[in-house]
Amino acid sequence: MKHVSFVLVVLCLSVGQVCSQPFFGQSNLLVDDWKFCLETANGGKLSENAEYSEWRTVTLPHDWSVEGPYSPDKASATGYLPGGMGWYAKEFVVPEDKKGDKVYLYFEGVYNRSKVYFNGHPVGGRPNGYLPFICDLTPYVKYGSVNVVKVQVDHTRYNDSRWYTGSGIYRDVYLVYANQVHTALWGTFCKVEKSTGKQADFLITTTLQNESMNKASVEIRLELKARSDGKIVSRSSKRIKMEPGDSLDCVQRMKVSNPDFWSVKNPHLYVLTSNIYVNDKLTETNQVVTGVRNLTFDADRGLALNGEWMKLKGVCLHHDAGCLGSAVPREVWKRRLLNLKSIGCNAVRMSHNPQSPDVYDICDEIGLVVLDEAFDEWEYPKKKWVSGWNVGTPTFDGNYDFFEEWGERDLQDMVLRDRNHPSIIMWSIGNEVDYPNDPYSHPILDKGTINQPVQGGYLPDHPSAERLGNISAKLAAIVKKYDKSRPVTAALAGVIMSNHTDYPFNLDVCGYNYTEDRYETDHKAYPNRILYGSENGHGLDAWKVVRDSENIFAQFIWTGTDYLGESGRWPSRGFYTGLLDFGSFLKPRGYFRRVMWAEEPVTYIGTYPARGNYLSQDAWPCWNYKEGEMIRVVSYSNTPQTRLLLNGKIVSAPKPFNEDTFITSWDIPYTAGELKVEGLSEMGEVLSSYSIHSSGRPYRIRLVSDITNISKERGVAQITVEIVDEKGVPVFLADNEVTCHINGPVRLLGLEAGNNEDMGDYKDEKQRVFHGRLIAYVQAMGKKGEAVVKFTSPWLQTSEIVLNVD
Repeated sequence: MKHVSFVLVVLCLSVGQVCSQPFFGQSNLLVDDWKFCLETANGGKLSENAEYSEWRTVTLPHDWSVEGPYSPDKASATGYLPGGMGWYAKEFVVPEDKKGDKVYLYFEGVYNRSKVYFNGHPVGGRPNGYLPFICDLTPYVKYGSVNVVKVQVDHTRYNDSRWYTGSGIYRDVYLVYANQVHTALWGTFCKVEKSTGKQADFLITTTLQNESMNKASVEIRLELKARSDGKIVSRSSKRIKMEPGDSLDCVQRMKVSNPDFWSVKNPHLYVLTSNIYVNDKLTETNQVVTGVRNLTFDADRGLALNGEWMKLKGVCLHHDAGCLGSAVPREVWKRRLLNLKSIGCNAVRMSHNPQSPDVYDICDEIGLVVLDEAFDEWEYPKKKWVSGWNVGTPTFDGNYDFFEEWGERDLQDMVLRDRNHPSIIMWSIGNEVDYPNDPYSHPILDKGTINQPVQGGYLPDHPSAERLGNISAKLAAIVKKYDKSRPVTAALAGVIMSNHTDYPFNLDVCGYNYTEDRYETDHKAYPNRILYGSENGHGLDAWKVVRDSENIFAQFIWTGTDYLGESGRWPSRGFYTGLLDFGSFLKPRGYFRRVMWAEEPVTYIGTYPARGNYLSQDAWPCWNYKEGEMIRVVSYSNTPQTRLLLNGKIVSAPKPFNEDTFITSWDIPYTAGELKVEGLSEMGEVLSSYSIHSSGRPYRIRLVSDITNISKERGVAQITVEIVDEKGVPVFLADNEVTCHINGPVRLLGLEAGNNEDMGDYKDEKQRVFHGRLIAYVQAMGKKGEAVVKFTSPWLQTSEIVLNVD
C-alpha cells in the first residue's frame, strides 16, 4: 500500500495596496494608457523603432482576439477568432530618487512569443503565454525623464491551441523598484515541518540577492497574524551577512500554538509580514497570506485533508470568460468560483496551463482545492481542428517548438510562483500527452482496448511512447527540486499504452481521463498506485464509481463552465457542456450536478416536449407551451421523495428517489400557471422546492446587481439584465436586443448572454438576451463619482442602476 503525507503552510503575496506576485520590492500597477496596434491594421510590418503616437489607447489587461470579428475562415479550435502580430507601447517616468535602485517590469502573462524592448534595447520576453516573466530595466533607465517600453506579441500562429487562448498583454503588468539587496523573484517559501492541533512549526525560507558591489548586513523580521482578527501569533528575526553577488537562502522558524487549519469548509488564513533591513535601513516590506493544512494520499483510501478522508468534487476550467476573452477581472472569477462552490464543487483543475494569480488567491479565500497544471503538449504538437470539433483535416501548430529550450524553466516557474497557495494540493506535469497516436504510439495499441479512439492501432512512424518515461522523469525532478510538499501528477489519456512505459511510475499520483473502467483493474494490477479521475464526463456512472470506490478520491468534470474554442461547426463560439454558461449562470446540468454533490436537500425543475423515454440533464426552466401539448416535466432532486404541483394542486402521489437516474419525471398536458416541485422526506416533510411560472409578453427590463459600490481602482460591477413580463415573471423565451447607456466614470467591458451560436459583435453596447437574460460587466476607470448604467430596448420599459465609484 502506498501512503504519502504532506504538511504545508503556504503564501500568496500582497505588497502595499496592490496584489502582485514577484514576492519582492515595491510593485506598482502599470496598466493605464498603453498604446496598441496590430500589424494588419497598420498595413505593414512594425519594429521596436516604430512610431506609436497614432496607435489606439488601451487599458490592460487587454485581449485583442476577443475583439473579433468571428469569422468562418478562422479555426474552430480557437473559437473562429483571429490572432496576428500585436505591438504595445507605454511611456513612464522613473523618479530621480530611484537612482541606485533596481528597476524591473513584471508581466503576469503575455500571449504569446513576446519580446520586450526598453528605450530601444531588448530586455526580455517569453514564448510561453501562460507564465509570468520579469525584465531588468536598470541599465537603460533615463531617470527623471520619459522612458518607453514596447512589447511585441507574436500570435501569428493563432491556431496553436486546442482551445481559445486570447492574444496580447492579457494579465497585469507591474513596475517594480527594489534595493540592490532584495528578495529574489518568488523568493519567499513557507512550509510547516510539523503540525498538530496544538502546534504548527513553520519553516520560512527567504532567498536574498546582493546585486550591489558592496558587502551587506541584512535582517529579516517576520510577524505572523491571524487574518480573521489581526492577532499576532508569532514573530521571528534573523540577520545574515552577504558578499557582493551573493544569492543566499535565509531560513527562519516560527511556532504557532493551537493553529487554525485551512480547509474547504473553513479556509482559515494567516498574514505574514516580512520586513527587510539592509544595513539597518528598512528597504522592503512584503505581506503574504498563508494557510496551514495537512495532506495524506493513500492507494487504498484516497485523500485526507487535515486527517479527514474526502472526495474531490472537481471541475476543469479554461481561462476565458466569454465576451471578455482571456482578460478576466478578479470579480468575474470570484463570482464564477462561488457559483461553482454553491453546487457542491470543492476542487478546480487548471486546464491545462497556469492561470491568473487571482484565481489561486480566490481559491485560497473561499476554500477550493486546486490541481495546478503546466502543459497540454510536450515535444510534439497535437491535432488542432479547423472546421469543427474533431472533424475535417487538422493542423499541427502548437507551442512544442520551444518545449526543449523552455519546458523545464516553464515548469520551474509555475512551481515557484504558485507553491505558496494553500489551495494547491498537486502539480500536474501534463494533460493527455499520452493520447494514443496523437502523437505517441506503441505496439500495445494493436492488442489493448482503450476507452478512446486509437486512430488505426500501432503507428510505427509516430514517436515512440517510451519517450514519455524519460521526459516525465525530468519534469518530476524539476517539481521535487522546488517543492517536495506536494505530489507530482499528470492526466493520462491512454493508460493502457502508458502502463507499458515508465510514465505513470514516475508520478506520485496518477490521474485518469475518461477511463473509469480502468480504476478497479489497475488498482489490482498496481496496488501502490494512487488513482483519481483527472477529467471526466457528466454521466451519473462516472460519479458513482468515485462515490462508491474508497480508493478513488476525485473526479474533475469537463467542464465547469462553457469556454471559447474547441468549437463545433460554424456557428459555434466554443465548447458548450459546462455546468455554467459563458456568463457564469448556472445551467440545468449544473443543477443536476448539485443534486449529486450537495450535502443539503436540493431540488430543481425543467421541461421539454415529451418524446420517447428520454430523460435529460439539460431541461431548461421554461413553462410556456401550446395549451394541451404533452410536456415532460423532470425534477433533479436528492430527497427521498418528490412531488409535483400545478397551480397549487398535486399532480400525482409522491415519487421515490431514483438511484439509477437521479431524475423524476411526469408527462402532463400544458396548462399555464405555476409549476412547482417539492422534495420530501420519507415522512412527507417538505425539505426543498423549486417553481417556474408561465410568462406573458416581454414588458420591461429588470436589473440585478450584487453590489452598487465599486472601487475606483478597476472595480467591476456585474449587472444581470432580465426581460420580465408585466407581472415581473422572467420571460425565458425572450430574445430582445438591449442597448447599454453609460454616464459616469465607468466603462463597459462586455455584454454576455451565453448564446453559443451568436457570432455577432461583442465590442459594442448592443446585445440580444438569451433565455431572457444577459450579464453586463462595467468597470471603474480610476475616478470617483456616480455612474448611471441604463438599458433600453424597443417597446420595453427601460431600467437603470446607479453605481457609487469610490
